[in-house]
Amino acid sequence: MRDLAEFDAFSDRLAGGFAGVPGAHGLVFLGSAAAGHRRDRWSDHDFLALVEEEHVESARANLDWLPDPQRVLCVAREGELGFSVLYDDGHVLEFAVGTTKELAAAPLDEAKLMFGDPRMRDFVDAGQDRLAALPAIDPANEVALAYIKLLIGYGRACRGERIAAGRFVRGWAVDHLLRAIRARVLPAGAARSDPLDPSRRFDAAYPHIATQLDHALAQPIEQSARDVALLARVVLEHGWKEFPAMTAERVQSLLRSSGNAPS
Repeated sequence: MRDLAEFDAFSDRLAGGFAGVPGAHGLVFLGSAAAGHRRDRWSDHDFLALVEEEHVESARANLDWLPDPQRVLCVAREGELGFSVLYDDGHVLEFAVGTTKELAAAPLDEAKLMFGDPRMRDFVDAGQDRLAALPAIDPANEVALAYIKLLIGYGRACRGERIAAGRFVRGWAVDHLLRAIRARVLPAGAARSDPLDPSRRFDAAYPHIATQLDHALAQPIEQSARDVALLARVVLEHGWKEFPAMTAERVQSLLRSSGNAPS
């Protein structure tokens, strides 16, 4: 959206529309939709729409309560409860429609109750408590997983499965590495981390590492795997006795032996 005032106005219309849905009893904004200080023109509306059980199917089947339905380009389903909606100006809504029971397991980070009985605050508090209770990151385990995913991805590339290889090297391996870095390296900036997605705002927190990683990921898959494996050592190994050095050395050796990665 073009500006924050427009975003806030849309938020108010969204809450007002949902308030008229039969059985509606809670609308919880998430992420930057809940935290105004982090919004920019690229922010989406992420939220949970809570509906009583006897009305929840009709609330999912009819989304006329969304603002400006004539401007909706497409509505896509994500699983049984989730939706993604794209507007003609590029604005995106990502949300779930469910009962409190269906959404009870969701861990919540930044969250704001936009509409509902004040008792719905207990739902938000419980979701944030679930997030706080998630197990602490084990950085040594995350690094080991990163090296394993890099090797698997390299092997996929060697057998010609380059799309699958890219998912391992540029996706799963990187996620594990980012978790380890966040657990071990002090950030250079004050950007807030996202406990559910290690890649969010990583560039602001670790600009030098992010630049190197971005360059590594832009290379062909085989070289990308080698560069990420090396970057992990450069960033994490020095002064950390739990770093899996033998694993790193062996994987780097295999990544240098073109075509010999295990299948």
